[in-house]
Amino acid sequence: MTSLVKILIVDDEVDICYFLSRNLAKRDFNVSYVHTLGDAETQLQQEKPAIVLLDNHLPDGFGINYVTKIKSKYPDVKIIMITAHDSPQDRSKAYSNGIDFFLSKPFTITEVNKIIDVLIEQE
Repeated sequence: MTSLVKILIVDDEVDICYFLSRNLAKRDFNVSYVHTLGDAETQLQQEKPAIVLLDNHLPDGFGINYVTKIKSKYPDVKIIMITAHDSPQDRSKAYSNGIDFFLSKPFTITEVNKIIDVLIEQE
């Protein structure tokens, strides 16, 4: 069943994209990644992922501000905010904008897997 689940990673750190995509692919998820919000828009239109792992600080803007755009166009997409910039204000804004989970960097693949499993069970 996991191979039917599409996951999009939006992060400008190549190592994080590689780490996440490689580990999630081992679980048979259909994984792709991009490094900018502009590229994320294209991937969202083309692939219609079920889950987006979204960094906050990207070269062309803040993921936290992009959440409402994703949710307005793709209301069923689950969003996991992944960021090294973790403040109570950021968490509050992210949740009020519509994210499903907030995950601070550094994180483990076990944490990511648990969150994804919860999101898939909610379907």
